[in-house]
Amino acid sequence: MAASVAAAKEVVCVTGANGFIGSWLVRTLLDKGYAIHASIFPGSDDSHLRSFPGGATTDGRLSIYEADILDADAVSRAVDGCSGVFHVASPCTLEDPKNPELELLRPAVQGTLNVLEASRKFKVRRVVITSSISAIVPNPSWPSTKPFDESSWTDLDYCKSRQKWYPVSKTLAEKEAWDYATRHGMDVVAIHPATCLGPLLQSSLNASCAVLQQLLQGSKETQEYHWLGAVHVKDVANAQVLLFENPSSSGRYLCTNGIYQFRDFAETVSKIYPDFPIDRFTEETHPGMMGCKDAAKRLIELGLVFTPIEDAIRDTVESLKAKGFLR
Repeated sequence: MAASVAAAKEVVCVTGANGFIGSWLVRTLLDKGYAIHASIFPGSDDSHLRSFPGGATTDGRLSIYEADILDADAVSRAVDGCSGVFHVASPCTLEDPKNPELELLRPAVQGTLNVLEASRKFKVRRVVITSSISAIVPNPSWPSTKPFDESSWTDLDYCKSRQKWYPVSKTLAEKEAWDYATRHGMDVVAIHPATCLGPLLQSSLNASCAVLQQLLQGSKETQEYHWLGAVHVKDVANAQVLLFENPSSSGRYLCTNGIYQFRDFAETVSKIYPDFPIDRFTEETHPGMMGCKDAAKRLIELGLVFTPIEDAIRDTVESLKAKGFLR
């Protein structure tokens, strides 16, 4: 209770506030007593944010700002008056982009720089950047005798040669963020969620929950380029707030409930939902990748407790069914 009362005086900005992770972050911040400048893409649906406890217009703690992250002035208006910024917005499409530069790379990189510039202008205390495991893997040169950790960076040439543009966008954006933070002496922390699962608060289907949806529908995709493990989205939101509040937070934080093969994940899903046509992968889906139960030890050491992955799977499936994305 004391933490919530103290936080009530603090105003923070969340970009991408009505997306899958952003929505959970807004709800978590409201639960903890924060006031929020919720930045959303112009014209996108924000109605679910108003339904959260503390989110009603009459409560006065949630303010909506329509801001394309490529519009530096609009981003500035959203950040003005905030002591902290959670930068979540970054394009992630279910379909392959027709123009990667315009659809993914420029919004990710320049959008991040616009957020950082506004944060510096208004002397924001700390910026928590939501990066991704896609800025850590794929990295084919990583030794198979060592679990992936925060020191790994995605191999850009490897991704470009295979037309995998999302990892390129997240990696370039994060590298630009660290360079900017170093040059300007800013307090920046980055979190790297694995495949995020859990109830969808927004009306649309997001890419990470689509991984589970497609698996249940019989997809044989091994997720070779986008997988380390999975994590409940509420754990990601709690971790984001933890990284903002903990004075000792610094650097990169992998956020996954373990590292393991996608094949193992598929097997877990098939045990919970045996009636779905889930593919039984016979080979390693990520050849040579070393498993690790406490891969997120940096977050665990800060006190984060992960939700069992079985619960995350059930929560996602029930939500996908309720919203009509799964039968």
